[in-house]
Amino acid sequence: MPANSTTPANAERARLDDDTRRRANWKRWGPYLADRQWGTVREDYSADGDAWGSFPHEHARSRVYRWGEDGLLGFSDRQGRMCLSVALWNGVDPILKERLFGLTGPEGNHGEDVKECYWHLDGTPTHSWMSALYRYPQRAFPYEELVRENARRGLQDLEYELTDTGVFAEDRFFDVTVEYAKASPDDVLVRWRIENHGPEAATIHVLPTLWFRNTWSWGRSGEEHGPKPTIVRRDARTVAASHDTLGDYCAAFDDASDGTAPTLLFTENESNLKRLYGAENVAAHVKDAFHAYIVAGDTSAVAPDGRGTKVAAHYVLHVPAGGAREVRARLSAGQRAPRLGADFEAVCAARQLEAHEFHAQLAHPKLTPDERVVARRAYAGLLWTKQFYHYVVPHWLDGDPLQPPPPRERLHGRNIEWDHLYNRDVLSMPDKWEYPWYAAWDLAFHMIPFARIDATFAKQQLALLLREWYMHPNGQIPAYEWNFGDVNPPVHAWAVWRVYKITGPPGQRDQLFLKSCFQKLLLNFTWWVNRKDAHGRHLFSGGFLGLDNIGVFDRGAPLPGGGSLEQADGTAWMAFYCGTMLSIALELARFDSSYEDLASKFLEHFIAIADAMNHLDGTGLWDEEDGFYYDHILVQGRSVPLKLRSAVGVIPLLAVEVLEQSAIDALPGFERRMRWFLENRTDVCYRMGYMEDDEGHEHRLLAIPSRERLIQVLRYVLDEKELLSSFGVRSLSKAHASRPFELTLAGQRFSARYAPGESDSRMFGGNSNWRGPIWMPINFLLVEALERYHHFYGDTLRVECPTGSGVLMNLGEVSRELARRLVQPWSKGPEGRRPFHGDGRVAGGEPLAEHPHWRDQLLFHEYFHGDNGRGLGAGHQTGWTALVATLIDARARGGTRQRHWGPSTNEKA
Repeated sequence: MPANSTTPANAERARLDDDTRRRANWKRWGPYLADRQWGTVREDYSADGDAWGSFPHEHARSRVYRWGEDGLLGFSDRQGRMCLSVALWNGVDPILKERLFGLTGPEGNHGEDVKECYWHLDGTPTHSWMSALYRYPQRAFPYEELVRENARRGLQDLEYELTDTGVFAEDRFFDVTVEYAKASPDDVLVRWRIENHGPEAATIHVLPTLWFRNTWSWGRSGEEHGPKPTIVRRDARTVAASHDTLGDYCAAFDDASDGTAPTLLFTENESNLKRLYGAENVAAHVKDAFHAYIVAGDTSAVAPDGRGTKVAAHYVLHVPAGGAREVRARLSAGQRAPRLGADFEAVCAARQLEAHEFHAQLAHPKLTPDERVVARRAYAGLLWTKQFYHYVVPHWLDGDPLQPPPPRERLHGRNIEWDHLYNRDVLSMPDKWEYPWYAAWDLAFHMIPFARIDATFAKQQLALLLREWYMHPNGQIPAYEWNFGDVNPPVHAWAVWRVYKITGPPGQRDQLFLKSCFQKLLLNFTWWVNRKDAHGRHLFSGGFLGLDNIGVFDRGAPLPGGGSLEQADGTAWMAFYCGTMLSIALELARFDSSYEDLASKFLEHFIAIADAMNHLDGTGLWDEEDGFYYDHILVQGRSVPLKLRSAVGVIPLLAVEVLEQSAIDALPGFERRMRWFLENRTDVCYRMGYMEDDEGHEHRLLAIPSRERLIQVLRYVLDEKELLSSFGVRSLSKAHASRPFELTLAGQRFSARYAPGESDSRMFGGNSNWRGPIWMPINFLLVEALERYHHFYGDTLRVECPTGSGVLMNLGEVSRELARRLVQPWSKGPEGRRPFHGDGRVAGGEPLAEHPHWRDQLLFHEYFHGDNGRGLGAGHQTGWTALVATLIDARARGGTRQRHWGPSTNEKA
């Protein structure tokens, strides 16, 4: 159900309502701590812009971060001032395990990749209940082996994973489960359960850690740069923390479940300059003190006076084989020591039960038990990948008064045109280790499933990226921190429109949200038109458009030998944008007639783009011989099609809107101008469809392909020898496995071959691949588009699905079949195996898909193998892959959504 519909009350919904209405600040504390802060652009102060090299993992334990913090499945306040996490040591590792390890982009044979095993288990939107699991080997963590073996492997090889190294053999690992529960908005209870799965007793050091982000060493004043905060010992198990804006807090650390008492360790969150650079330290006790104390045995490393800005409660636990130990802590506002007695367990039990109630109410009654698990884990991943993101570009460019000035090269490098950008917010990340920074087009997809669990957050996130301290003055939406000026597909308007309709029934929707976003989107639309239609022909070239290596060459770079590119996807995205803006304008015109003019503008612009795409210079970007849309390259006055069958030629199908005649009739100004346009511009309007369905409702269709061309493209989309896989629609046709596409341009030879798994090209770093695998976002939009086509054509249009099977389906049935396939990576087969595991094995032995400790631990990957559904790329990209939860729910309801298109007039319930 939508998050603000007439959902029956439960405790978590009540907390959400209190937070939305500002009666209580339930979201002040949450999983906002990054999984990785090192290696990010915002921490890079190098001359050459080498973010990975300038702040490597080896520095992370000793060097203070400027813009954030990271930790193991931690919590922080929403401005990242105070952080709470855990550190671990198994007695043999070379370093204290305070953060997740992974390979940098240059180190990985397929780009950056986290080399740890962890899962997001559960959560509620106010973060009053959150749980996650970290799997820690009892053998020495193989840091060097992972780097060395992945460096040895090439693009044709699989990545070398932690499970391949043998450290988990014989189940010699600890499962460290963390649970957070809130007794009140500023009263956070934490429980770490450490379970020994190995055949023998084992010892583990557990260090719950509380610290302040360093905001005092930079020489700045105002905003967050107040006086240095403090953490002081109150007694053997309690500390008091004081911050000028956060206030006073107390943290209590209980004896472990076996009676082991903690030892409190203190230090300062300051860099160890001596270790890093051979310079004198500014503080006697520094950031890596706990590592020195635990691993190196240096007792002088910690502060003896029980004061600092970082504290850990050190437990040494002996865990029997098959046994478990628990450690508990509580962080509460005020100066009174928190209670750790029976009240603690009662609060945890209550919050866990309320989480069950929340998700049970969210799930459709027809869902199977396993579907409920998959959807709930997807929502958990969404909630866990919220992060405090801080990056003030002018301060980053100029440097800080008390730090060495940045090199002059910085003023001519990355993001210099974004000196207005001021980010200090909680944002939805694609993946908090691999992509610990927001990405505009990713975030748009995140908000579709988010809208069902937290409508307010979904709307706030979409509105935030349109605010003046995010959006460029020229109207561009920031892409991602590696290059804010890069070009992502324009899906923001679609997400705004979808979230608006998801989060309320007709007559109860948030018109202020829609109106506010629409006004900013007009600026962004104008930027697209002015910057990306190079020749004023209504054919667009947006650059790489988020599809990385899908082209035969880098579409975001100047073309070899000059010339320009007219992109089938770039042009179709603009038609998609037009259609969405038209629907929004029609909706707002129901309440304010001044929007009717804008509706007319987007109608005319849509038709102009569709006409150019189909008919400019004869056939536009349509290829009559193949029956498919292709990119065209303009060289020396000639337009040459690039006959590479890929998602680029499928995206034109996404630009489809169905307008109800009853909605048009309710807007006489728009209806009058539309009829004039249809009657007087027949040169471009003759393909605008019209029909009457069985119920007597009239519909108008706005689409790029005609009925005949739609059928032709679908023959490829639904052909299992081309684009259709058992797990969704591939990004590049399988036909290119035996017939690679080849092109010679300016004396250079280019080729592209079907690659269903990891990338076999270094284009865009080789860390993602659009030459064959299945990507959830494009597939999801196609599922929706097919429903819109079905609403117009009904049973009058039926196609073979799969192509050549003899099975005829209407497009609604095709949409549902595609949705079914997209869920398959997580669906248990006859032997209980989930395809996303692929052929992964524990140390070369039992398959992950069958091992009892691994088979039901779910990951939501960035993309999926085009032939076998194996998860690829970032393993925790629950952002857009959480769309699987939306698909699961929609299948139970009989469709991908409940009429979330078109203006609301006469909308069916």
